[in-house]
Amino acid sequence: MTARQSAALGSAPRNAAVSSLVPARMDRLPWARFHWMVVVGLGVSWILDGIEIQLISASGYKESLGMSSAEVGLAGTIYLMGQVVGALFFGRLTDRWGRKRLFITTLAIYLIASGIAGFAWTPWFLYLWRFVAGMGIGGEYAAINSAIDELIPARYRGRVDIAINGTYWGGAMIGAVGSVFLLDHSLVPEDLGWRIAFFIGPFLGLFIIYLRRFIPESPRWMVTHGREEEAERIVDGIEASVREQGKTLPPVDPRRAMSIIPEDSVSYAQLVDVFFRQYPSRTFLGVTMMVTQSFLYNAIFFTYALVLQNFYHLDPSQTALYFFPFAAGNLIGPLLLGPLFDTVGRRRMIFSTYLLAGTVLLVSAFLFRQGVLTADTHTVFWCVSFFFASAGASSAYLTVSEIFPLEVRAQAISYFFAIAQVVGSAGPLLFGWLVGEGTERDPLFWGYVLGSVVMMFGGVVALIYGVDAEGKGLEEIAEPLTKADRDRGVGEEATETI
Repeated sequence: MTARQSAALGSAPRNAAVSSLVPARMDRLPWARFHWMVVVGLGVSWILDGIEIQLISASGYKESLGMSSAEVGLAGTIYLMGQVVGALFFGRLTDRWGRKRLFITTLAIYLIASGIAGFAWTPWFLYLWRFVAGMGIGGEYAAINSAIDELIPARYRGRVDIAINGTYWGGAMIGAVGSVFLLDHSLVPEDLGWRIAFFIGPFLGLFIIYLRRFIPESPRWMVTHGREEEAERIVDGIEASVREQGKTLPPVDPRRAMSIIPEDSVSYAQLVDVFFRQYPSRTFLGVTMMVTQSFLYNAIFFTYALVLQNFYHLDPSQTALYFFPFAAGNLIGPLLLGPLFDTVGRRRMIFSTYLLAGTVLLVSAFLFRQGVLTADTHTVFWCVSFFFASAGASSAYLTVSEIFPLEVRAQAISYFFAIAQVVGSAGPLLFGWLVGEGTERDPLFWGYVLGSVVMMFGGVVALIYGVDAEGKGLEEIAEPLTKADRDRGVGEEATETI
């Protein structure tokens, strides 16, 4: 069967089987300008989130709006709550309405809400629009991860997804640099600097939302929703642009065609069946990976400044300088280690990164307890630990995105993300209590031991239950629910190959 013959079948009546080579054609593409456009246009979401989190932690609006420290902390909590609500709400719409419609909508929501928050004159107004901005970013996580994995060829999917998720820390560094200048009252008036800071993300987003107009809908999603002819035209256009760059495309084996019975949406009963009957071990894997990395990150990241101040007696202005090497380790890890997830393999690399991150943190815990660390050496240990942890955390999002069927991909991401955020929120509370006034080291020592064990546990679970997804098409990892000849009576073993 040729691609054109496949397209001809796209006119079949609703609920009739449609044969398609679209997934196979997408996976055999060489790297091209189109893929760079996808990376830049969609990957900016994590940069924006990093900027947002850093701006919140800078809290330049505290004095201007007359807020207490507790109210500033509440602003951060409300933003994270918005992310959870946005992920859950927009995740389902992403699977039902399409990737493109949602990654345009959610970015627009973030741009508008973050910009309006910059005009806040009272705390409640700030809270409202921080919540809405959080909803936009939360919706981005579901829509973007789905689109990236479905548009990037299988052999590049791991490194691209992991690198993009890691760019969160690049955004955090941008936010930190911006805050240093904008919150310096000798350079910018107190009531103006933080407002300008809130416009950094929207300013960058205006260019990105323009670029996203040229990124197509996921052809894979379109096939499962009865839009085979449109999907074929999109792939035809991508292939034509690749040939214009002087690249040769190998022929597609017609035996890789899939027969799909299009459906508009998946019911909640089907979702329960997918997560708990068809893929129970993958559900356990996804929840474990997301929760363990979230707990470790939130526990360390939101309290590292307290540790530096209370135990090493640095003032707040000094602790800000220690953020940059910490963030650099988190950014470099996914960029350098990402390709290994496609070559060495998912299972081995996830286990290794989680285990190494936990081990380095555990060593630092014992040295901290003995009082032999300085602010500099403790920060070095954090940098090394999170060099590995950042790649592992990014692989958690990759894993959840690729191990479930296309029809529930965005919802899987949103549910596991929401669970991780809720459970991970306990980290800062627990570790803040363990840090205390910096008079005793034992409580925080045991907190670090707990964080290490939690991370190592996530790695062991990945080693046992992980899926060897490297180099495989998404439909090979998990058959679409709409596949005509799908074996619906067995569990995970029936969906390993097409």
